Amino acid sequence: MKAYRRFCQALDHLYTAGGVLAALFLIAILVLIMVQMLARWTGQVFSGAPDYAGYCMAAASFLAFAHALNRGAHIRVSLLLNVAGRFRYYLEFWCFSVGAAAAVYLAWYAVKATVWSHKFHDISQGQDATPIWIPQLGMSIGAVLLAICFCDNLIRLIVLKKHAMVSETVANH
Repeated sequence: MKAYRRFCQALDHLYTAGGVLAALFLIAILVLIMVQMLARWTGQVFSGAPDYAGYCMAAASFLAFAHALNRGAHIRVSLLLNVAGRFRYYLEFWCFSVGAAAAVYLAWYAVKATVWSHKFHDISQGQDATPIWIPQLGMSIGAVLLAICFCDNLIRLIVLKKHAMVSETVANH
């Protein structure tokens, strides 16, 4: 059980790392916007800046999903959970099961799309002509992290009878 708890802590650190990477991508968006503004003021052209900002936004969104889930930041209807009483465990089990299945499905196809984009040497249609698998990689990693997080919470619920979501906004009765 001690090894399992250490493994759970390692996963929690992995989700936090995803959140930190997401924050760095948000900072990259800020830098891209500032550089684009400076380029316009000086009469220069920074082609592809909006595309790169979009890639960073996609990466930031997906990389933050697992961290947000464990922090209780996703929309969660706790009203039903609070009135479920003795059936709360079963309702949470059902929710995490459906969430895990959907997240694994998303991760599978996100990774598959990234692999195919790499195989076909697909490039973006914008002025930047970036190999599209590069921005898809952030989405794929984030989707895999989300799938791991849902499965982790489901297993923790089964083994420890408690999920890993921590937040003052989530009622843990």
